[in-house]
Amino acid sequence: MERLKFDELPISEEIQKAVADMGFVEASPIQSEAIPHILEGRDVIGQAQTGTGKTAAFGIPALELIDVADRSVQVLVLCPTRELALQVSEEIKRLAKYKKGLHVAAIYGGESIERQITQLKRGVHIVIGTPGRVMDHMERRTLNLENVRMIVLDEADEMLDMGFREDIETILQVMPDERQTIFFSATMSKPILTLTKKYQNDPVLVKVVKSELTAASIEQLYYVVKERGKVEVMSRLIDMYNIQLMLVFCNTKKKVDELVEELQLRGYQAEGIHGDLRQQQRNNVMSKFRAGVINILVATDVAARGIDVENVEAVVNFEIPLDEEYYVHRIGRTGRAGKQGRAFTFVVGRELSRLREIERYTKGKVERGVIPSYEDIVGVKKAKFIEQIQASIAEGGLEIFADMIPQLHHAGLRDEQIIMGLIKMNMGVQKNTLGDKELNGEDDRHVRIDRERESRKGADRGGDRFDRRRDDRGGRQDRAPEAGMVRLFISIGHNERIRPGDIVGAIAGEAGIPGNAIGGIDIFDKFTYVDVSKRDVNRIIERMDNNTIRGKRVTVEVAR
Repeated sequence: MERLKFDELPISEEIQKAVADMGFVEASPIQSEAIPHILEGRDVIGQAQTGTGKTAAFGIPALELIDVADRSVQVLVLCPTRELALQVSEEIKRLAKYKKGLHVAAIYGGESIERQITQLKRGVHIVIGTPGRVMDHMERRTLNLENVRMIVLDEADEMLDMGFREDIETILQVMPDERQTIFFSATMSKPILTLTKKYQNDPVLVKVVKSELTAASIEQLYYVVKERGKVEVMSRLIDMYNIQLMLVFCNTKKKVDELVEELQLRGYQAEGIHGDLRQQQRNNVMSKFRAGVINILVATDVAARGIDVENVEAVVNFEIPLDEEYYVHRIGRTGRAGKQGRAFTFVVGRELSRLREIERYTKGKVERGVIPSYEDIVGVKKAKFIEQIQASIAEGGLEIFADMIPQLHHAGLRDEQIIMGLIKMNMGVQKNTLGDKELNGEDDRHVRIDRERESRKGADRGGDRFDRRRDDRGGRQDRAPEAGMVRLFISIGHNERIRPGDIVGAIAGEAGIPGNAIGGIDIFDKFTYVDVSKRDVNRIIERMDNNTIRGKRVTVEVAR
């Protein structure tokens, strides 16, 4: 579609001035299409990812709607995480820079509810909050929604995955009938469409197509590695490309903590964020990352929702995401504002088939990367060291150190020994603890099978031609569930075009289980195995057995 300039949009002079201060001239595709419809008072469904400018797409019309003289809540924005709520709040405040007397409040768990109550009592026009904390204030009668003229659900699919469906419906049901309802979601899953039919009035669908989301400025590479070689490979890539700011994604909180510890032991300035951190801890970590005090941020997908940091040079998929949508979310955080970005994905064993599913979904090609050798890294560091020496000499001021040369000679050291000793001290080349052959996972049995499968036309997607251990349903059972987890059988698979995100979304939405608490997922032609916590088994079976996924009724039971 044609992209509009902001001065071509029917928005007030105050907003135009604020947008100009933020350095924006041309509206993004989602802004160009959504803003006019929302300004007209229409209900809108916006399908867009993080990084497409969707906050301004609903934030600008929301600000135009506000009657500043009325100190009641007129706009409510629901977000899945504290981080996203804070980010949305900050951006709306920047857009409202010249709207005198307008007040915005972010309310979320992990912060003093008393402080939020005080803020709400003073009078607030726009509230941005997480569903749980909004419900808390509604129950305490400290948040009055009777004058709300617009409600926005930002990252609606993620809120459903996190089990907020009941809270969202409760909030929507107490809203005035005469209101505008805006949904923004990365996916249009069945639960999302159910909510839109129930709570929206003749909505307009505004969609950013995937080709606009997969930035051409991002170099995408995958590396076939052994599990124990991942950290070494990542270290080599950091050195090879001289990466100063990077995001690393893991699928579980436990893996985030383990990886941060290992990176710190190697001397990297790394920190992690996940759902177990208190809000103050999250704020501290994010402040340090934005300031460059730490240059590696390790995160889970849910904790990273809403993170929008400039100048991220690379994204590393330390673990392949469970959902193809997550891959798009992850890599979209680099290559911003026309800058070159890199996305590295580590593939272990049979995960190569999951990478192929991501390629089919994004309609793009992820090229295979060559793991830098130990000699490559040493060579890069040598070249960089020579440049640093040349720059230091060019700066001058060396005279103060001149007397040290005779002192070193007096200590019995020759010039050659002095120079090599200083080089060793300053280059920081780590010992090669893993040989190059020990890093490469090319010889892994699962990779060989995947390569053979790809080379055979008409090969069975479930791998039934290959010699695997099987259970009594005809599927392979060669991966044991993690400790404390139980494997469930679900009677739907590849034949019904099922994806991991469908499984996660269904369980999270129906059973109220957070998406990041669901373990490994193995999808076969006619059925799926999913690992869940022992404490959640009965609840999931009760809610999911004889329920539907992608419109098909399913059986859910403990796998035999």
